Amino acid sequence: MSESWVNSAERIGSDLHLELAGPGSRRAVLTRALREAVREGRLAPGTRLPPYRSLAADLGVARNTVADAYAELVAEGWLSARQGSGTRVAQRAAPPEAPRKPKPAPLRPAPPAHRLRQGTAEAGSFPRAAWLAAARRALAAAPDEVFGPGDPRGRIELRRALAGYLARARGVRVDAERIVVCSGFAHALRLLFAGSHGAGGGVLRGPLAVEPYGLGFHREILASSGVRTVPLGLDDQGARIEELGSKPRVRGVLLTPAHQFPTGGPLHPARRAAVADWARTSGGLVLEDDYDGEFRYDREPVGALQGLDPERVVYVGSVSKSLSPAVRIGWMVLPEHLVDGVLAAKGEREAWVSVLDQLTLADFIARGHYDRHVRRMRQRYRRRRDQLVAALAERAPHITVSGIAAGLHAVLRLPPGTEASAVKAAAWQGIALDGLAEFRHPHATGPADDGLVIGYATPAEHAYRAALDALVRALPPAGA
Repeated sequence: MSESWVNSAERIGSDLHLELAGPGSRRAVLTRALREAVREGRLAPGTRLPPYRSLAADLGVARNTVADAYAELVAEGWLSARQGSGTRVAQRAAPPEAPRKPKPAPLRPAPPAHRLRQGTAEAGSFPRAAWLAAARRALAAAPDEVFGPGDPRGRIELRRALAGYLARARGVRVDAERIVVCSGFAHALRLLFAGSHGAGGGVLRGPLAVEPYGLGFHREILASSGVRTVPLGLDDQGARIEELGSKPRVRGVLLTPAHQFPTGGPLHPARRAAVADWARTSGGLVLEDDYDGEFRYDREPVGALQGLDPERVVYVGSVSKSLSPAVRIGWMVLPEHLVDGVLAAKGEREAWVSVLDQLTLADFIARGHYDRHVRRMRQRYRRRRDQLVAALAERAPHITVSGIAAGLHAVLRLPPGTEASAVKAAAWQGIALDGLAEFRHPHATGPADDGLVIGYATPAEHAYRAALDALVRALPPAGA
C-alpha cells in the first residue's frame, strides 16, 4: 500500500501530507502515519482532525478503518475525542530534550571600523526615492510579455535608453541592436570566453594581452576558460601598446583606457589610436572596460576608445560604480560579427538580469535621474578626494598620491619595501584596504611599486573623516 493524502485548510486549518506506505493492513499503515505526524510536530497539539467519514472518502478506505485508527490513537494518548468537538491532537507535555553541550563559538575577526577598499560606491547615497518612483512607473506601464521569458538581448526599452546615454555621455558609436545586457564585466568575460561556447572563441584563438595591474578574479575567469593572459608594460602614458607588435600570437587585448585600474591615468591619445590600428590590421579585438568613465574631476572626460573602431572594440560598462553593485546590470556594445555568438552563449532566455530592474533603469535614465545622480556623486567624490589629498599634504607630505584626476580610488605611493607593513598597520587601525601588489599580474615584468589603493568612495559620509585620520596613523613615517 502506497498512497498519500493532503488535507485542505478548511478541514483542519493547515496543510498536512500523509505518506501511507509500508507493511501491514490499511488500518495499521494509517495509524502509523498519523502517529508519526503527531510525533514529528506536523500535527500540533489541539489540531482538529477531519471527520473519519471525510478522511475515509479522501483515502478510499472503509469508514471503520479510519474510526479504528482514531480510537487506537485516543487510547494511546496521541489524540483526544469529545462529543461535539471532534477528534483533536491531544495536549501533551513535550518530552524534555537531552542536554546539549554548547559548541564553542567560532573565532571571527572583528569587522573593520573603516572601509577603504576600492570598487564600491557609497551605499548610503543610493537614490532610493527616485529608483522606487521609476520602478513604480515601469511596473505600471509594463506590457504582459514582461512577465514571460526574457529576451537575452535585454529589454528594448533599456537598450534604447543606453544607446542614447552612451552616445551622448561616453562617445560610444552604437545602436540598440548592438547592445546585449549582462550582469557586469565578469559576466561579459564569461559570455565571450566560456570554453568552446564563448562568443569570442573564433576571434581570440591565442593569448589575451592585459595591463600589468588589474583585478585578479578577472584573470581567474579567463584562466578557467583556458585563456592565457600576457601582461604588457605600463608607464605614465598607460599600457605600452607597442609591445603588441612583438607578441604575434596575441589576438586580443583587455584595457581600461579611460582610467587604468588601479594605478590611474588615461591611455595616451597616441596609444589609443595605435591600439585601434593594431586591432584593424591584425584582425584582433580590444576589450574596453569602462568601469568608472562617468567620474572625472580635473580634466574633460575621456571618451570611449570604442568610438575609434566599433567593429574591433567590445565596450563593456555597468552601474556597479555609478549606482550600486547590488543593481546587477551591465552592458556590452558589440561588433556586429559577435552579436549572434554572444546571444548563443547567453541562451534563449534571460537568466541573469531582472527584467523589472531593466525597465526601472530604462525609466531612470530616460527621465534624467541617472545623469543627476552621477553629477551629484561626482561632486561628493571630488570633495572626498580633495580631503584625502589635503590630509596627506598636511600630515604625511612624504607620501605621494596618484590616479586622482578620476574615479573612486587613489593610489598612495609608499617608500620601497613598506607596503606589507603598511597594510598590516592599517589592519591594526581597523582599516580594510588593499595593497597595490594585490592587483599585479603574477608574470608582470619590471619594478613593482609599493602602494596602497584607497577607495575614498566607500565610507559613509559621516565616517569619512575618522577613516582618513586612521589611515594617516597607519602610513610609514618619513625616512622609512
